[in-house]
Amino acid sequence: MGEQLEAIRDLRLIGECQFTAGDLERRMDGAPAQLEEMTAASVNRTQAVQMATGKYLQGLLQVRFPGEPSAVGSEQCQQGGIRQSRRHLRTAEPRMPQADAMAQTLRSETRWSGRRIGITGARGRLGQALGLELQSRGAHVVGLTHSRECASSASAADFEWVVWRCGEEDAIDDCLAALDILVINHGVNPQGAQDPETLNRAIEVNALSAWRLMQRFEALAAAAEGESPRELWVNTSEAEIQPAVSPAYELSKRLIGQLVSLRGANLGPELRQQLVIRKLVLGPFRSELNPIGVMAAEFVVRQVLMQVGLGLRLVIVTPNPLTYVLMPLTELGRRLYSRALSRPGP
Repeated sequence: MGEQLEAIRDLRLIGECQFTAGDLERRMDGAPAQLEEMTAASVNRTQAVQMATGKYLQGLLQVRFPGEPSAVGSEQCQQGGIRQSRRHLRTAEPRMPQADAMAQTLRSETRWSGRRIGITGARGRLGQALGLELQSRGAHVVGLTHSRECASSASAADFEWVVWRCGEEDAIDDCLAALDILVINHGVNPQGAQDPETLNRAIEVNALSAWRLMQRFEALAAAAEGESPRELWVNTSEAEIQPAVSPAYELSKRLIGQLVSLRGANLGPELRQQLVIRKLVLGPFRSELNPIGVMAAEFVVRQVLMQVGLGLRLVIVTPNPLTYVLMPLTELGRRLYSRALSRPGP
């Protein structure tokens, strides 16, 4: 240990230009190096012997640190690179900086590999982006659509397509029973229209059909005892708590948001083992309904999957910082209120 400390001390002196020719001669004779007051002559002598010093120390390190690759050379000594060599000696243990990233990627791919995931509104910009991303990670994607033409179109995404209609949710029970995850993502945005027909359509499509799908999927999950927990994701939108310049859209999204919160707060302990409910609160993204959205659908999808991978039940993706504060507080208030007034059923 003493000899190693001597060698490292010599390296420090060389790097700071305080190792003189006299020190070198004494070191070669086996005596410890001594600091001398640097003069112009000693500096000149030091420069004259730096080439020999570098070669000497390189051999010294190879002898006293067997198995350690030496980064010391005459050129490094001339440029003060000996400090880098000292750092190398302290951190000689090999590292693999990409190992953690590779392991995380493998875990992410394994999470989705082979899982059947149904997405309503899969023709839309977000639904299609989500399906393609999950498909690239090994999932089997089932697109639920109202359009028969889209399901048979050659330009449609390479999903398994199932045609369904609002009000006929029980007709797709066989499809729902085979899913590991159901993503309720469909909806309409009538913009500023507020006539009774428009309000009825917005409430039916955005809220009531989603609520019926939730009930069907919950019943199927409860009946599948002993299987892995299923997941239900519901896209309620940021319009649940903030203006969206569309009164009918806001009304319907607030309704389904309240229903999701109410159901999530009142799941029984046994059903919680069978079903995981996640709420997706998404800000404005670019789509056919919102061409001026500030976020790309692909970006939103990656953020959603990252937060789901972290185990979050409330997934928020928006550029609005207020939503990250208001939405959790809203959910907490609803949960406390619901549980405080909850009564056991007959």
